[in-house]
Amino acid sequence: MIDVNRQGEVWVFAEQHNGHLEDTPIELMSRARRLADTLGVKLAAAVLGNGARDIAAKLIHYGADKVYLAEHPLLVAYQTNSYAKVIFDLIHKHKPQIVLYGATAAGRDLAPRVASAAKAGLTADCTDLQIGDHKTTDGDTHKNLLFQIRPAFGGNIIATIINYDRWPQMATVREGVMPMPEPDVGRKGEIIQEKVQISQQDLPLEILEEHKRPKKVNLKAARIIVAGGAGVGSKDNFKLVWDLANCLGAAPAATRAAVDLGFIDSDHQVGQTGTTVRPSLYIAVGISGAIQHQAGMSGSQKIIAINNDPGAPIFQIAHYKILGDLNVVVPKMIKTLREKSIKEEKAEA
Repeated sequence: MIDVNRQGEVWVFAEQHNGHLEDTPIELMSRARRLADTLGVKLAAAVLGNGARDIAAKLIHYGADKVYLAEHPLLVAYQTNSYAKVIFDLIHKHKPQIVLYGATAAGRDLAPRVASAAKAGLTADCTDLQIGDHKTTDGDTHKNLLFQIRPAFGGNIIATIINYDRWPQMATVREGVMPMPEPDVGRKGEIIQEKVQISQQDLPLEILEEHKRPKKVNLKAARIIVAGGAGVGSKDNFKLVWDLANCLGAAPAATRAAVDLGFIDSDHQVGQTGTTVRPSLYIAVGISGAIQHQAGMSGSQKIIAINNDPGAPIFQIAHYKILGDLNVVVPKMIKTLREKSIKEEKAEA
């Protein structure tokens, strides 16, 4: 039996921009905390920037035992070469056994560079992470490995990927798939100031201006979502989704098929290639329920599905199923909600 369990820490790359800690590393802290506790090791976060000590303190509140703080004027803005060099140097120095990144634009850019430099494996776009044992075909047992779980083959299967002979074990994790932890402001931890060895030569590009287009809707923060699929039929008919969402104070959303057909902007897309959401209520209108879409919304607390196909896969995960023509059902829902709203306004008056 081979026991490859190392005593190295579990790490989260704490992505920040302009002094703002992104949501994805905070989400990652909840699962990383569980992984570290299972392994009996410390949970650490790595923060790069300049003047980021407040972010380091915040990470301790979200569960970190240690925060490695790498500050330098050349780390103010994200650049691949400089960030990859600093993260690799930290990994080489402290030897964590697991390093996690958010599957954001920066995380997807940074993680492969670091993995290549460290000659380590990397699994992209994970939706779950667990600790388990693996027995190889030659009979060796590798204990306490990171099980990296992600959709594969276009989302048609869920694959579990393990790496038992290259360290650290590294993965990027999709936004929104882990619950956001509650901060514990009384929690204590250690902030370790790291010496950064970089120069202007490590930044081959000069950033002249930075432009970031704000998203039209924040689906991750929405408590109620009304989503439409290709079954809605047309962009004009998609107005039913908007109207129902307005009645409920909900965020309008869509499947990839509906976005590709031009019914709504891609900012509203939910699914494997869109946003992963976990609202209190998710209303699926004219959505068949392909596994790629389910990957982005199956964590909803309550799901209502409206479809005229009794065999639609969405009905398999829906808590409430409405079998019927959406062009009949949705207008009735809108009419009832509006009448209720008018009665409530009159009662208050």
